[in-house]
Amino acid sequence: MSNKPRNLTTAPLYSAIIRMAGGMIVGMLAISAFNTADTYFVGKLGVQELAAMSFTFPIVMILNSISLGIGTGLSSTVSRAIGAGDTHRVKRLTTDGLILALLIVIIISICGISTIRPLFRLLGADGNSLNLIEDYMFIWYIGFPFVVIPMAGNNVIRATGNTLVPSMIMASSVIVNICLDPMLIFGIGPFPEMGIAGAALATVFARFLTLLLSLGNLIFREKLISAEKPVLVETLENWKQILFVGIPAALVRAINPLSLGIITRLLSMYGEKVVAGFGAASRIEMVLLLIPMSFAAVMTPFAGQNWGAGKVPRIKKALHFTSLLSVSWGVIIFVLFIFIAESVLGLFSSNPEIIRVGSAYIRIMAFGYGFLGIFNISAQSFNAINKPLQSAAISLLKAFAVNVPLALLGSKLWQETGIFAASFLANIFAGILGFLLLQSFLQRTEKHGSGYPG
Repeated sequence: MSNKPRNLTTAPLYSAIIRMAGGMIVGMLAISAFNTADTYFVGKLGVQELAAMSFTFPIVMILNSISLGIGTGLSSTVSRAIGAGDTHRVKRLTTDGLILALLIVIIISICGISTIRPLFRLLGADGNSLNLIEDYMFIWYIGFPFVVIPMAGNNVIRATGNTLVPSMIMASSVIVNICLDPMLIFGIGPFPEMGIAGAALATVFARFLTLLLSLGNLIFREKLISAEKPVLVETLENWKQILFVGIPAALVRAINPLSLGIITRLLSMYGEKVVAGFGAASRIEMVLLLIPMSFAAVMTPFAGQNWGAGKVPRIKKALHFTSLLSVSWGVIIFVLFIFIAESVLGLFSSNPEIIRVGSAYIRIMAFGYGFLGIFNISAQSFNAINKPLQSAAISLLKAFAVNVPLALLGSKLWQETGIFAASFLANIFAGILGFLLLQSFLQRTEKHGSGYPG
């Protein structure tokens, strides 16, 4: 590799985490700006269009979860190979992983296009909302490969310790998306007026740019793509290792939108404006979670490299540091949004009911954001050290033993407010449980000297 991977096993711990988190924040801010721009411009079309886009959130999140699962599997295996100093394996894992991602995305796109209407009927969409959703999702599925391949490639780049380059790649796509959104949605200049479908098409064009930039970096700058003829046995073994982490990681990511789909279905009983308010608040939530989620993302390469080098105490120290920062951020957001919730929601809609619902959601959820960050920090760390089943188990408990049952109860007692409170309690539960389980596992490993890679 022409660019030597950044050594996260010897670098000063606090400064390395802060530096990498800074790079991650740029990328996450870009993703949030990407989604926020879509919500802003679609919101100008009307309540029905905004509600239609809100219905797509759970499905889009599930599909993105699959992409992130593949990326996490790649990042975990590659970072451990880097920590162990195995350059050949790093290149083969990267190459084989991208091929695997392509095969998976083709299958998903074909299945997705053929199931749009029945799937969204299950989520409570009907009438013209269902037509709008079909217009949006058909184009989105066509461009799905442009989402998955660069997402996997960027995760490989992060595994080397470089978080800034992937973030800049995402930032460039945001610029394209923001420029194209109004042109394609409202028909500005030579472009036809496409409405909500224009938002999907703008996304496809922007993601295609990330595909080109990500592959270019992997091939020419990092030199992580192997030109050697693949050996079938080795490729299958690499796929097995990637999927061993990737499938549970995708499950961890997908469980939340699956439960979100149930939550959306419950909220739909209270009208389109409640769903639209929840959808707008969810996009704001993505921005508010930038800090804790950046620390969680950093833990995959950091914990992976240190696990590969057998340095468990550094992982423990990083867990404590990032968890403290995450909780502190949650407290800050909680206090801040007591005062500014309505003003922020007013940027997305002038409808009083949408503003009321969205403000209530943010105020209820804010304090729990720090604990949601700790849960993700723990989950990413488990994935990095090749223990993905633990994080999947916590996610299952969070969603289906806590969130959904409490949401059903809360809906009957306090309508949408009870549903929001259930999500808050689920985040607190998952954060505490994830931290305690990871802390206990690392202490046992350190004490007995077992669990290290061979």
